[in-house]
Amino acid sequence: MSESIEMTAKAPVRSAPAPRRTTPAPRRRSTRRGPLHPATWAPTTVLVLILGLIWSAIAAEHPYILPELSEVGLALVDRPEVFLTNAWTTLSIALAGVACGAGTAFVLALVMSEVPVVRRALMPLAVVLNVTPVVALAPGLVLAFGFGMTPKVVVTAIITFFPVLINVTTGLRAVPPSVLHVFETLHASRTEVLWRARILYGLPYTFAALRVVMPLSIVGAVVAEFVAAGSTGGLGTMIRNAASTARLESVYAAIACLAAMGVLMLALVTAVERRVLFWHESQRRAST
Repeated sequence: MSESIEMTAKAPVRSAPAPRRTTPAPRRRSTRRGPLHPATWAPTTVLVLILGLIWSAIAAEHPYILPELSEVGLALVDRPEVFLTNAWTTLSIALAGVACGAGTAFVLALVMSEVPVVRRALMPLAVVLNVTPVVALAPGLVLAFGFGMTPKVVVTAIITFFPVLINVTTGLRAVPPSVLHVFETLHASRTEVLWRARILYGLPYTFAALRVVMPLSIVGAVVAEFVAAGSTGGLGTMIRNAASTARLESVYAAIACLAAMGVLMLALVTAVERRVLFWHESQRRAST
């Protein structure tokens, strides 16, 4: 007994391991770049300058193909009220057309997502309407609705209808089966599944469609002004009249106004999308 106690006393005492010192992980620097960062605006600025130099070189050699950029700028400065008035006319047609076309497409997509028979009946007709040249429909629309603003709005609505219908229909059917199983477990009604799941998952697809059709509505309005008889206002009518008298500076000044309108509409949709879809993965990736 004494020997065991003596051996125990002579055994080395193991000390507890010292705690390891952990260094805090370095913070990740945010890679988000604002609009004033040179990496944001410099590439586009350089490209615009290069295109401007190419434009000026072609205009100097072939003045009957392209006007000088200074002439285009003078056309905008000399008659700003004319361009603003016609731009508002075109914008009114575009907004009314996209409201009618996109609104109708959204409602039909909701119905088609809930009633498969309606989807099978309407989708082929929507495809036929999409592949039909709108220019061919314009004379008939003028005869049906007169020479006012209505046929132009209808043409714009037809152009913007199909992209919204396809995207929203796809988005409403993009709900994961696991989410639908949870709603089924909770005994949710079809209306609750529609508002709390399908529309929520369909919002990114809806905004993707709006990013396409909002600038496209400007194209639809101009096409309607080109082909609709009796058109007296709008940038499309202004381009047609200026081209008939070879006033190229007015043609390209009107085109510049149309491009600015399309960019502003796209920027507006993008800003609203960031506000509404702040929770979505696509917006979180864009902010990092």
